[in-house]
Amino acid sequence: MRITSALAAAAILTLAAACGGGGGGAQSSSAPNEPVKINFLSLAWQKESVAANKQLVDEWNKANPNIQVTYVQGSWDNVNDQLVTQFSGGTAPDVIHNDSPALSGFASDGYLLDLKDKLPAELKSDIPQPAWDTVTFDDGKGQQGVYGVPFLQESQVIIANKKLLDASGARVPTPDNPWTWDEFSAAAKKMTKDGNFGVAWPMKSPVNKTLNLALNFGGTFFQTADGKTTVKVGPEEREVLQRIHDQLYKDKSADPAALGQGTADPLPAFYKGKFALLPAGVYLRQQVAEQAPEGFEWVTLPAPKGTSAQQGAVSQTLSIAQDSKHADEAMKFIAFFLNGANQAKLAKGDWLLPTSQAAAADPAMTTKENGWDVATASAKNLVVAPFLKVNGFDEWKTKVATPTLQEYFANKITIDQAASKLVEDGNKVLERYQR
Repeated sequence: MRITSALAAAAILTLAAACGGGGGGAQSSSAPNEPVKINFLSLAWQKESVAANKQLVDEWNKANPNIQVTYVQGSWDNVNDQLVTQFSGGTAPDVIHNDSPALSGFASDGYLLDLKDKLPAELKSDIPQPAWDTVTFDDGKGQQGVYGVPFLQESQVIIANKKLLDASGARVPTPDNPWTWDEFSAAAKKMTKDGNFGVAWPMKSPVNKTLNLALNFGGTFFQTADGKTTVKVGPEEREVLQRIHDQLYKDKSADPAALGQGTADPLPAFYKGKFALLPAGVYLRQQVAEQAPEGFEWVTLPAPKGTSAQQGAVSQTLSIAQDSKHADEAMKFIAFFLNGANQAKLAKGDWLLPTSQAAAADPAMTTKENGWDVATASAKNLVVAPFLKVNGFDEWKTKVATPTLQEYFANKITIDQAASKLVEDGNKVLERYQR
C-alpha cells in the first residue's frame, strides 16, 4: 500500500510501540489504568468506504474506552511489500486489512495468527462456509488454519443499457433464471446493429475475470496430485475462453475497441450506446450510478451460467498479526467491526457483497436501486477460487497467463497455442514453488 513517506514513518513508530514482539495473544503490556491500544490498517480507498471505516472505529472507541483503536490509512498499491518489512521488523499492525490471496504466504511464513479457536460463535455462524474456505490455508507444517475473517466479496454481473436491451426483444435474465452462455451470445448478436455492438470485453487484465467465470463449466485451471500442483487447460477451462473469442471474431458481436482497456475504460462508449452489455465486477455499478449522463437508463443483470452458475470468490479480510500483544482485544474489535449491520455499511460503501448473512438480508442490500438486489443475490453462486490455494499463482498470472490471454483474445494465437503456453510455461513457474 502506498502511504506518503511521512505517514509511513509515523505509522511505523506508532505500530512499533503497540505491536512489539511476543506470541499471538500475549498479555497486554499496558499499565493497569491505561487503555489497550490497537492499530488497524485499513485499505479502504473509496470516499464512502473510508468514511464508513472511520465511523465504525469512532463508534468502537466511544463504547470501549479501555480498548482504543487507531485507524491507519493504507493503500492496495504495495501493501504486501510493506507488510513483509513490518512483519520482519516486529512493527506490523494488530489488525490487518488485505485480501485472501495474500494470506496463504503470510500464514505459511508464520506472520498471521490462526483465528479458528478465537472466532466468536455468532460471527462464525453468520458467515457461510464457502467464505471461510477462502481464508483457510496450510500453516506450512501440514495443519489447516483460519487466517482472516472474510467480509467483502466481488461477483461478476452484466451492466446493461436498458433501452437497447428492451429494444432487442431478448429475455431479461433474473437471478433465479439467468441467461445461459448460448442465450447471452444470442442476445449480444441481436443487439449488434447499425455499427454498434452487443457486448464489450475489456481485457487489459483478463485473468481473474476469465478464471472466475470458468467455474461456470467446472474449469479450475489447476490440479493437484501427490502433493504437486500443475496447470490444467482441458475442455472445461476452454469453454469461457472460446465463447468470448467467438463473440469477438465469429459472431462479431463484441466491440474490439474495448479489448485493451481496463474495466472502467469502456464506460464513455457504453453511455453513448456503442455497445449494450458490459460484463464487470459488481463494484463498477458505483461509477455508472455516479457518472452516467442524465436520462441514461441502466440495469444490472446476473452473469450467464454454464453447467452451473458458480463463480470463483476472493474475499477482503481482516487478520491479526501473530506478534500482536493484544490478540484477544483485536478479535473483539473485529467481531464488532464485521457484525451484520456494520458489514452492510461497509459493503454499501465499497459497492461489494457482504459475506454476513444478516448483512445480505439488510434492506440496503436488497433494494432494486442501482441493482443491489441482483448483486446481492449473486453471492449465493460464489465458491472458493481454486487459484487461491496455488503457491506461485501471482507469478503465473503476471508472467504467463496475462500476456497469453491477451494474445489469444487479440486473435494472435489459437486456443491450442494459448493452452500450451498456459500449461508448459505455467508449470515451469509452479515448479519453483513446490515444497
